Amino acid sequence: MTLTGKTALITAGAAGIGLAIARRFAELGADLCLCDISEPAMAEAQALLPGALIVRADVSNSADVRALFDGFRARHDRLDILVNNAGVSGPTKPVDQITDEDWSETLGVNLDAMFYTVREATALFRAGSGGCVINMGSVAGRVGMPLRLPYSVSKYAIRGLTETLAIELGEIGVRVNSILPGLVDGPRGRRVIAEQASARGMTPEDYTRLFLHNISMHSMVQMTEIADMAAFLASDLAPHISGQSIGVCGNFESYRAPLVQAG
Repeated sequence: MTLTGKTALITAGAAGIGLAIARRFAELGADLCLCDISEPAMAEAQALLPGALIVRADVSNSADVRALFDGFRARHDRLDILVNNAGVSGPTKPVDQITDEDWSETLGVNLDAMFYTVREATALFRAGSGGCVINMGSVAGRVGMPLRLPYSVSKYAIRGLTETLAIELGEIGVRVNSILPGLVDGPRGRRVIAEQASARGMTPEDYTRLFLHNISMHSMVQMTEIADMAAFLASDLAPHISGQSIGVCGNFESYRAPLVQAG
């Protein structure tokens, strides 16, 4: 598997899953452009990936996305891979406590940003010889996630975005897929666990132990597993995989049960 000769743009690529994907792509020979909003994370990513173009951009803002692609085009004349990784976890609240700001911020980063980036990327795809879009979804877009309504709704919408774009862009040779991570052993996953535990009056350790009963394999997934799936989907080993939402989750069965002590 190789990405040599391919150019990739990864949103929120300076930390977490985005950085794991960037490092895997770099190992496989891709030229990289990353964007992020955290300047300290950008500096750390630049040290790890000295050949990458790293741009500060809030991808929930369409003007920032236009500027990002202006910077990309100044350095690269083609785009082969777009990874829409930017996302926020949103509030952990019951529906009647969710504010307008909670809703608009979560949908803005998780969904609007993908529309903005694909809109800009399509002209580059048309000018080239096809390409690949990978949208970062979640199993929260396959089974509803109580107390995280804006997040779960945004991830359900990403599946619809993925399937529709696969139809539309397939005519110009662009494949579009979504990855649905499960419970990821990383900073965001741990933070969400802590928030969910607090909302239920539990410790993070107890909540994690019981929550893993919702997963057939009773385990969290690693960020490198998400990166490996992204690399496969971006490679020439997946020439006709499109319109798919692929779980990397250990088979997430439910978000609700059981949350009681087994046995």
